[in-house]
Amino acid sequence: MKKTLTILFILLLSCLVATLVGIIGENINKKIHPMKYSENVEYYSKLYDVPEPIIYAVIKTESSFKADAVSPAGAIGLMQITPDTFEWLCTKTGETYDVRLLKDPDTNIRYGTYFLSLLHNEFRAWETVYAAYNAGRTRVNGWLDSEEYNNSGRLKNIPIKETREYVEKVTKRAKTYEKLYFEEAKTIKDAVTE
Repeated sequence: MKKTLTILFILLLSCLVATLVGIIGENINKKIHPMKYSENVEYYSKLYDVPEPIIYAVIKTESSFKADAVSPAGAIGLMQITPDTFEWLCTKTGETYDVRLLKDPDTNIRYGTYFLSLLHNEFRAWETVYAAYNAGRTRVNGWLDSEEYNNSGRLKNIPIKETREYVEKVTKRAKTYEKLYFEEAKTIKDAVTE
């Protein structure tokens, strides 16, 4: 009888510890993956049909939610948009180009999400979109022209290590955001459409 009670106590204690570890782990993961600027992200997600977990993953990867971030390459703001890309996007929206606006979170999230939507319309696969966001559309189109890098419209064997690691990070973070905060987002499982 004493042995049975000891075993039951150990099982109960194990369940309690596992539950606490799960709760603590999720809370830590939420601290690491915050949902800052949620009103902006939600609004532009709906406007441009880009799933929220993807927007959060790009922001986390690009700037770690620092609105005034500037990269060595000159990319600016939360979603690290270069002045050249911003100017090109402004020609599409018909709005006045003012590079100072890239430090404004609303403007940066708007144009970064718009850019993701344009890339998704062009490439149809999110991992290819992430590669183009990082390495540029022209370079990704060049890769897709080669059998060495094209797998039925999706990139394989990305030749630049930085871009390959970027795609892995954004993909992983998008899945994490989806798991932590969204029940059924239509994100990562997009297939290349014919």
